[in-house]
Amino acid sequence: MSLADALTSSTAVIAAELRPPRAELALREGMDAWIDTYHAVRSLTRSGSYVFLTDSAVGLQEEDNLRHLVANLGGDVPRERVVPFLTSKHRLEYCLSYAGRAWQHDFQSLVVLGGDKSVGPPRSVEHAWQLRQAIRRHEPHLTLGGWANPNRDAERQVGFLQETNFTGEFYLTQIVSHHNLAPVAQFMEAGDKRRLELQGLFGVFFYRSANPATLATLSRFLPVPAEALSKEFDSGATPVEVAARTIRAMMNVGVRHFYVSNLPLGRAQSTLTAILDAVKV
Repeated sequence: MSLADALTSSTAVIAAELRPPRAELALREGMDAWIDTYHAVRSLTRSGSYVFLTDSAVGLQEEDNLRHLVANLGGDVPRERVVPFLTSKHRLEYCLSYAGRAWQHDFQSLVVLGGDKSVGPPRSVEHAWQLRQAIRRHEPHLTLGGWANPNRDAERQVGFLQETNFTGEFYLTQIVSHHNLAPVAQFMEAGDKRRLELQGLFGVFFYRSANPATLATLSRFLPVPAEALSKEFDSGATPVEVAARTIRAMMNVGVRHFYVSNLPLGRAQSTLTAILDAVKV
């Protein structure tokens, strides 16, 4: 089942988001990192999960995720369950070629984002919807996903998703937390009021600890409730329990679908399973 079809079914979708190895890694180190990535993608998809692979996360140049996937995944990985990210921080020609390669090699969906303007190379287009429109003209069969941020004005964010130029069949959101539930509740209420039909997956970050330096670095790229997390870990909560609490809290305000970021690559499938067991999904 394609991701777009799964999101409109009666079953909750809880996916994993993985980050490809950095391009500057030494040859041997890079090969080892990609082997771990292949194993994680295989185990996750063969257990029924969808997998997102990021593109130039946090401004660092990453390997071409699609090229490595095509060369090394083999025929036993269901391509409809692997969804690469593509940001506009590449030349437009590269982006269109990337979309064509994705469809040629049986990937059915792409998440197309603008990319952080403050780091890394410039965008090839001003807005992500412009790139999605260009891809739709170039490769009309692909299912495309966009972006929303529940931490910003709810009415405005839902409005963006409903605009005709959004050009997508689903969306992902910024990372959310049970420590800051009100913005998500407002986003869901705005979606209900405006009869938003588009389905989305809400981001859940797998915090492995409350290390102050790590949380400070993360806060440059996503909203981090550092003080609340520190108290939660100090009280004895495990990383799995913290992630499960976020998912349960979001379900209580009507969220159905999630993607979990920062899973340990060597234990991605078992960690995601542990989170789902804790959520009791």
